[in-house]
Amino acid sequence: SGLVLVKNPHLDLMEEDVLYHLDLGTKTHNLPAMFGDIKFVCVGGSPNRMRAFAQFMQRELGLAGAGEDVADICAGSDRYAMYRAGPVLSISHGMGIPSISIMLHELIKLLHHAKCRDVTIIRIGTSGGLGIEAGSVVITDTAVDSSFQPRFEQVVLDDVVVRSTELDKDLAEELLACSRDIPDFPTLIGHTMCTYDFYEGQGRLDGALCSFSSEKKLEYLRRAYDAGVRNIEMESTAFAALCGLCGLKGESCRFHLL
Repeated sequence: SGLVLVKNPHLDLMEEDVLYHLDLGTKTHNLPAMFGDIKFVCVGGSPNRMRAFAQFMQRELGLAGAGEDVADICAGSDRYAMYRAGPVLSISHGMGIPSISIMLHELIKLLHHAKCRDVTIIRIGTSGGLGIEAGSVVITDTAVDSSFQPRFEQVVLDDVVVRSTELDKDLAEELLACSRDIPDFPTLIGHTMCTYDFYEGQGRLDGALCSFSSEKKLEYLRRAYDAGVRNIEMESTAFAALCGLCGLKGESCRFHLL
């Protein structure tokens, strides 16, 4: 049916669902009226970037108020920022798996309560590239963990739950085709490696701790490249797992800064 799924039987027993970190709720807000026609959701780490993206979409879509400031729908919360431009929702998710996971749980419930259909969600932002030209955009086909495996491992109570991290291959090819109209940004499809840390977890030598040599770092990054990894960040496995389980057509596009 194209509806966004929630896989939690307890929600049906709740009198009200409070989306606490988004400052929204099923009793306090008319979610179908506010969000029922949303077709695209773009998420990224920084609130300022997502605000700028919403303003960009206003201009591109020729919407009323283009060029003016956009209102933060989640202004009552200091956790995330959410902006709307027509059928496009632009939301920040912070840094790392815990932060994006909280946002996605509440976003998915929001889309479900709003009875949205056929929603595409795209994660945009920056990352560290691996063996690619600076300024490239990496479209993720599969998110992998630090062992280069396509999985998201999460401890639920005292069990380790393993979930798939495959992303929508057709959407990846569609985005790659669109990129051919923008020659300024070399674009490719590849694996994205998700880590739990920005410093040691990504092989950086400049953190407060470093337990490996520069030679070992390079050997690890070579193995990652040989496994198909083309960029490294800290959210993709959780993003891919949650979107896949809840019927969201998802993709991740990351800009390689350095």
